[in-house]
Amino acid sequence: MTPAMTPGGPVPLAALAALLADATRATFCLALLDGRAWSAGELAAHAGVAASTASEHLSRLVAGGLLAEQRRGRRRYVRLAGPRVAQLIEDLASHAAHTGPGGGPRPATLRAVSAARALAEARTCYDHLAGRLGVTITDALTARGLLRQDAGFALSDEGLSWFAVELGAPLPGGGRRPQARPCLDWTERRPHLAGSAGAVLCTTMLERGWVVRIGSGRAVAVTGAGGEALERLLGLTAWASAAAPRPQEVLSARAGGG
Repeated sequence: MTPAMTPGGPVPLAALAALLADATRATFCLALLDGRAWSAGELAAHAGVAASTASEHLSRLVAGGLLAEQRRGRRRYVRLAGPRVAQLIEDLASHAAHTGPGGGPRPATLRAVSAARALAEARTCYDHLAGRLGVTITDALTARGLLRQDAGFALSDEGLSWFAVELGAPLPGGGRRPQARPCLDWTERRPHLAGSAGAVLCTTMLERGWVVRIGSGRAVAVTGAGGEALERLLGLTAWASAAAPRPQEVLSARAGGG
């Protein structure tokens, strides 16, 4: 086998880069960082392309191993193939040109500015929390000795107990996914908590109504109950007077980087 054909050789790397070199496919992957399954029609509308064009691009992404596909009747749904793919997309977005929120052109309309601000404040990054909310929670866990960052990300024994007892959401045992890993936040330019711990925290906050999704996108907002929980569990007061967004404040934008 020649070096070019090894798993880490230039041919596989070039093939992977080619998958993401197209603006439509990149748009699809960024949208799917919300961790949910999208229909082919939803992605086509989001990217502003024809259904046939979207189908062709999605087939390439599925064949390349970046997306997983499922069928529900006649409808075709896709999602990112897993946490490793989400990490790749997030890392690439973090290193992209940073001329505005999420890279790319600065928002030109009031609606776009509002969407960008909401994403910067709090959002999901695949299956964990990002933005100012995600970074602030990560800092609070570290300050309390629950998360260690001195030699990579790792939960302390106190951290494991905090998840099980204080949060009431024990971390799953076993599996190949790390309990905690850093994920570079593209708006804060600092790491937030990912891995199984980040996923459990995000899921728990969504299920308990401590954060709610804004519209159909990745942005989330801390509710009043969430603000109280953050103050009680981590001593965070920034969201203590938070309230659920009113209907007129809901954003429908499904955009942004990682």
